Amino acid sequence: MVRGTVAALTVAFVMPFITPTGSAETGTEFLGLDAGPLGAQWQAAVDGPQPYDGISPDLAIPLTMSDGTVLKADVLHPMKNGIRSEAPGPVVLSLDGYGKVALTVAQMLLQLPGLEQMVLPFLERVIGSVDLTGTALEGITDLTQQADSGLIEAAAVDPRLVRAGYTIVHVDIRGTGTSEGRWQVFGEKERQDTREIAAWITAQPWSDGNIGTAGTSFMGLSALRAVDSDAPAIKAVFGVVPSGDTFDDITFRGGGFGVGFLPLWLLATNLAKMVPDVEAIIAGRFDPVQQQKWLADRLADPATYLDMVANLYTALHPDQFSDRTREFADPDSSGRRGLTVNASEVSAATFVVTGWFDIFGSSQTTTWSQLGVSPAKKKYVIGDGYHAGGGVAGFGRNGMPRLDTLQRAWFDKWLRGIDNGVDKFAPLTMKQPGGTWTTSDTFPRKGTGYQRMYLTDRPSGTAPGARYDGGLSRNSPTAGRDLTVAPGLASLCSRDTATSLAGIPSIIVGCTEDSRIRETEGLTFTSSPVTEPTAVSGPINIHLNVSHEAADGYWVVTVNDVAPDGQSRQISAGQLVSSMRAIDDSRSDKSANGDYIRPVYYIDLDKRQLTVPGEPMTLDIGSDPIDTTLQPGHRLRVDIFASNFPKGLPPLAVLNDSQLKPQHLQLDPDAPSWMNVALSQPIPE
Repeated sequence: MVRGTVAALTVAFVMPFITPTGSAETGTEFLGLDAGPLGAQWQAAVDGPQPYDGISPDLAIPLTMSDGTVLKADVLHPMKNGIRSEAPGPVVLSLDGYGKVALTVAQMLLQLPGLEQMVLPFLERVIGSVDLTGTALEGITDLTQQADSGLIEAAAVDPRLVRAGYTIVHVDIRGTGTSEGRWQVFGEKERQDTREIAAWITAQPWSDGNIGTAGTSFMGLSALRAVDSDAPAIKAVFGVVPSGDTFDDITFRGGGFGVGFLPLWLLATNLAKMVPDVEAIIAGRFDPVQQQKWLADRLADPATYLDMVANLYTALHPDQFSDRTREFADPDSSGRRGLTVNASEVSAATFVVTGWFDIFGSSQTTTWSQLGVSPAKKKYVIGDGYHAGGGVAGFGRNGMPRLDTLQRAWFDKWLRGIDNGVDKFAPLTMKQPGGTWTTSDTFPRKGTGYQRMYLTDRPSGTAPGARYDGGLSRNSPTAGRDLTVAPGLASLCSRDTATSLAGIPSIIVGCTEDSRIRETEGLTFTSSPVTEPTAVSGPINIHLNVSHEAADGYWVVTVNDVAPDGQSRQISAGQLVSSMRAIDDSRSDKSANGDYIRPVYYIDLDKRQLTVPGEPMTLDIGSDPIDTTLQPGHRLRVDIFASNFPKGLPPLAVLNDSQLKPQHLQLDPDAPSWMNVALSQPIPE
């Protein structure tokens, strides 16, 4: 009740200062950052009396799929006065890849007397009070300030949903946890399983036929893919740091394999799937025959896709790639297609919480734009953070609703049909890097337009430690110059490294909030300072005129916000293996003048084009979408590098062709290089 009272008082003070966001598409007036009286209503639904007072678990339920594979499920039922409810109600489904046991146990522990009412709020206050601003570990503060945002509860699929009358169903994905089969990594069998699980749920007496999906990270990916599985009963999703395109986000972005994250993730998932089904013993459902089948499946494929990683870095030529490796280099393969959500076919109401620098941050705004639902049914919260947390500090304060409150309101609206106004929450709520929260119903935001900014040989005088200090201008260069950049390891001290390692290195801000160490290996091109706040919004493309000394190369770009004191904060990044430069125009976005905004690469072995040493060529390198504001005195900068370990490392066959030789950027007035970026106004010369 305290949270609801505070929220109501805050609403009364803040509401007069809020300007709502309008939608040209629907005519709907969306809420600003403060949800106002509606937010107080949502919080009251969470804090007020609930129809049930407990949770009754039903563990290790075997679900037999159409091919005979047995998946295991835990079902958490509402309970009152010690009696399990069998009344039909909505269901929240979580498809687990690390094993459902841990999440089920965590949700049950939260029901211990006093833990939710006293211990958790106390821990939120204590953790939230930790402030290391101004120290070498300042990044820890970015994590602690999220303690009261409701993120933890929402990420854990808030068990309070059960006391509100929802049934929560956890299912171990095929080949993971306690389920039989071989792990497919979002293959077609998993989609079929989702349809059959949904059919099983709707046939149960405790289900009213309305299903929502929820989860975080791996489970968030599964939740988002579930709404693309042709299961009509799945009507809503609430995902935390998921991905709409795992292939482009982290697997083979621009042809560089995500070596910093993927091998560790694959190893963790393969280890987790070896834990036997202890719950079945506790629940009296232990089946020796079924357990033998589970063990046989694990022994048949103990290290799923780790063989592909090994093959990537032992094959000296593409002819030596295994069939599994070739599958991921084929855009038409089922394994490759399974890594991308078919967003345009999604009809379920979709709410996603993520961060600009999440390992899956590259695809978020594209997925939001392509979702086949109206702005009332698609909401993305994008924080100034990483996979660990998302950077959502501010939610739960100053009238902004908590994320667990939004999760409850979202499911109440789309699974129960309660007209609570959550559809009026802003379609996009974005934390600008180093700035404040903003809302929008378009991306890029209204009032911005794409324009070229050319890379020139005019020194900016702002990058004395960089390998090269050039200019960034609306005017094409007037003089030619050949610039050299070579592979190195300075990328270890960068925001890209923090991104690839889920944000863990971000606690030390010397590398993540300032690129000047990395820039010692890079070519920098910096604009004049802006004289008034200037919005930068949307995906960015860097068009380069280059040449190579070998048959291949690897180019990395970042876009940075440079402060008057010289601090260079990375706000966007992209990478491209030169031989994988072929662009699928049918899926790419362009400006009115034909310049690429968001190039989409085939990443197809059959379309690989080796480079000719010494011969100039052009590359279009897509850089991550962003929404930020350059403050007066700040500048925009483009950095160019030839390596990005550990975020991206090309396969050994590419490295063998490139020989890790230096690469060349040509500043040529007749074939200029430029950045295509959406700005609210031109940057002064």
